[in-house]
Amino acid sequence: MPDQPLTYRDAGVDIDAGEALVQRIKPAVRRTRRPEVLGGLGGFGGLFALPPDRYREPVLVAGTDGVGTKLRLALDTGRLDGLGIDLVAMCVNDIVVQGAEPLFFLDYYATGVLDVDAAARVVAGIAEGCVQAGCALIGGETAEMPGLYARGDFDLAGFAVGAVERQALLDGSAVRAGDAVLGLASSGPHANGYSLIRRILARAAAAGDDPLTLPLPGVPAGTATLAEALLAPTRIYVRPLLALLATQPVHALAHITGGGLTDNLPRVLPAGTQARLEPAAWPLPPVFAWLAEVGRLEAAELRRTFNCGIGMCVVLAPDAVAPAQALLAGHGIDSWQIGEIVPGEGAAAVMYT
Repeated sequence: MPDQPLTYRDAGVDIDAGEALVQRIKPAVRRTRRPEVLGGLGGFGGLFALPPDRYREPVLVAGTDGVGTKLRLALDTGRLDGLGIDLVAMCVNDIVVQGAEPLFFLDYYATGVLDVDAAARVVAGIAEGCVQAGCALIGGETAEMPGLYARGDFDLAGFAVGAVERQALLDGSAVRAGDAVLGLASSGPHANGYSLIRRILARAAAAGDDPLTLPLPGVPAGTATLAEALLAPTRIYVRPLLALLATQPVHALAHITGGGLTDNLPRVLPAGTQARLEPAAWPLPPVFAWLAEVGRLEAAELRRTFNCGIGMCVVLAPDAVAPAQALLAGHGIDSWQIGEIVPGEGAAAVMYT
């Protein structure tokens, strides 16, 4: 009836569901707590007291990111649990490359109709990512917006803040010709290149295959499927890299995201230098070989779209390579010397040999 009273729920927003989600996620959020956190969930803003006795000249480093269209693939397959780790990783890995320790994290979860179970799975992943990174999940926002998102769909964004002493800030100015480039293993495509990945999957499906259910080529049967490889959570490098920064003179760090090694490594190199990389120096993981074969990708396109097995680069003096690799191995991370810094002309660049 036109004169019947309306409620917010009639319009598609269920406040009770939002409150139920807050109660569900509180135990996961408590796992991420640090001593500097003041208060708990439910306030209008998250509170974090920067310890005055720890820093002499602190610089705050902030980062924000999402998980891109990897979200669409996760939604289509029902594999939501790793998305929260992806979200944290994409933010905190950007922070640590400037030498900063991530301190706290906030998330934004937007949907048309709130599915408490699905949202709780995602937030549990966010909490796990924060535990891996050592930062506190101090708040977030759940937005229910009927009419803007299709039923069952949602979007994610993350925000992280870290701190570093000004004199320890990494800006690439210490990089010199003769430095070594150390490549740290990725856990898969991380959260980049998924618009192309989904096109390649569509091509494979059109050929009569159900690619996501296939065993991953080059991997023993029963070990992993293509879906598992494509949706593996992004590796979080924070704790190993902070340990490395505390023990070795690192000249620069580069997070290998969209643009691959080709575009990301030059971002931390000074003008007049080049990174000369040897692709044969590290193994190309099977998932990238499959993408290259089915997508008929040229080498330059593969290297500029995907991380190709290298999720982080460390630039340091040659005599620091061996101890750095030993430390990283102790944290469960494989690494390879994948190249060196050489003189160049003009803007920094990557060349492959």
